[in-house]
Amino acid sequence: MKDFIPYLPIVIGALALLIIILTGYVKSPPDQAYIISGIKKNGRILIGRAGIKVPFFERLDKLYLGQMTVDIKTEQSVPTNDFINVNVDAVAKVRISATPEGIKLAAKNFLNMRPDKIAAELQDSLQGNMREIIGTLSLKDINTDRDSFSDQVMMKAAKDMDKLGIEILSCNIQNVTDENGLIRDLGADNTSLIKKNAAIAKAQADRDVAIAKAQADKAANDARVEADTVIAQRQNELAIRQAELKVAADTKMAEADAAYEIQKQEQQKSIQTATVNAAIARAERDAELNKQNVEVTKQYLDAEIRAKADAELYRQKQAAEADLFRRQKEAEAQRYEREQNAQAQKIAAEAVRFAKEQEAEGIRAVGEAEASAIRAKAVAEAEGIDKKAEAMRKYGEAAVIEMVMNALPEIAKNVAEPLSKVDKITMYGEGNSAKLISDIVGSTTQITEGFASGMGLDIKTLLVGALGGKLASQPVVVETAPKKEK
Repeated sequence: MKDFIPYLPIVIGALALLIIILTGYVKSPPDQAYIISGIKKNGRILIGRAGIKVPFFERLDKLYLGQMTVDIKTEQSVPTNDFINVNVDAVAKVRISATPEGIKLAAKNFLNMRPDKIAAELQDSLQGNMREIIGTLSLKDINTDRDSFSDQVMMKAAKDMDKLGIEILSCNIQNVTDENGLIRDLGADNTSLIKKNAAIAKAQADRDVAIAKAQADKAANDARVEADTVIAQRQNELAIRQAELKVAADTKMAEADAAYEIQKQEQQKSIQTATVNAAIARAERDAELNKQNVEVTKQYLDAEIRAKADAELYRQKQAAEADLFRRQKEAEAQRYEREQNAQAQKIAAEAVRFAKEQEAEGIRAVGEAEASAIRAKAVAEAEGIDKKAEAMRKYGEAAVIEMVMNALPEIAKNVAEPLSKVDKITMYGEGNSAKLISDIVGSTTQITEGFASGMGLDIKTLLVGALGGKLASQPVVVETAPKKEK
C-alpha cells in the first residue's frame, strides 16, 4: 500500500485523461462543420474528421454545410422596366461556403440552425435581390431569356450572400405570370404567327409539290408525245417503203406480163405465119384442082365465113367489153378502197390532231404509189393491146385467106352434090351455057360485093393477092349434063 502511494497522482492523472478522452472525443460528418471553442481565441473547425473537446473548458457548435433549397417568390406583383406587373417563382440552390472565412461568417449567423431555418433566413434577401433585377428588365426579356435573368439574380444576390458566408450554386426561374394576361396574349400572338408561318410554309410546299408534279406531268407528256411522233414517223416511213416496194413489184409484174404477152403474140404470129405460108403453098398446089369449084365455094363462103366473121367479131367485141368492164370495176374498186382509206385516215386524223400532217403525208404517198402502180399497169395493158392489135392487123388478112381456103373444098362439095343428082337441064330463051356462066359469075360478084359491104373484106382482092392473080384471071368451067330430048 505504501508502495502504491507514490504512483497515485499518476494513476489519477491517467484516469482523468482517460475520462477526458472518452467524454471529449468528437467526429464531424462531411456535410457539417464542428466548431470547438473556449480555450483558444480562435476555435477549431472539424469537417469530416475527429477531434477532442476538453470538458467544462471547451464547447462544441455545429454548422450545416449541405445543399439547401430556397424558394424565391414575389409575394406581390413587381413592375418591370416597361411597367408591367409580374409575379416570378424561382428556386435557388445555396450552401455555406466551406472556406474558413465563409464558415466563420456563417457561424455568426447560422450556428446550430437546421437547414430549413437557414433557407428561411436567406429567402428574404434573395427575394429582394430578384425584385431589383425584375425592375431592370422588360417582360419580353424575362420570358425569352430566362438564363440571363437567373444569372443576373445570382450575380446580384452573390454580393449579399458573400457577406453571410453563403455560396449560391444555381438559380432557376420556374414561372412568370402577369396580372393582365399579357404573357398569354404574347403567346397567342406568337402562336398565331407560328400558325401563319406554318400555313405559309405549307402553302409554299403545296405549291412546290404542284409545280414539281406539273413539271413531271409535262415531262411525261412530252416524252409520250415524242414517242408517239417517232412511232408515227416510223409507221409513215414503213408505209412509204411498202408503197414503193409495191410500185416496183407491180411495175415488174406489169413488165413481165407485157413481155409474156408480147412473146406469146410473137410465137402465135410465127405459128400463124407458118400456117398461112403452108396454107398458101397447099392452095397453090390445089389451085389447079379446085379451079372448077371456086365460084361454088364463094357462095358457101358468103354464108359460112360471114357467120364466122360475125361470130368472131361479136366474140371480140364481147371480150373487149368484158375486159373494159373488168378494168372499170377494178378502177372503181380501187377508187372506193382509196376513198374508204382516206375516210378512215381522216377520222384517225381528227382523233389524233398532232399527227395530222404525218398521216396525211403517208396517205398521199400511198395514194401516189397506188396511182403510179395503176398507171403503170394501165400503160402496160394499153401497150399489150396495141401490140395485139398490130399483130392482128399484120396477120389478119392471112387468117381470112386461110379460113376461105380451108372452107373452099367443103363449099365446092356441098354445091356440087345437088348438081350431081340433076339428070338434065332444060333452058329456054337464050338458055345456053354462056348465059349460065354469066349468071354464075353474076352471083359470084354479088357474093364478093356482099362480103365487101357487110364485113369490109374484099374477097377478090385477098384471093388475087394470095394466089398471085391466078384465080381471078382464069375462066370458070362448069360441067353440065348433056341435054336430053323430051
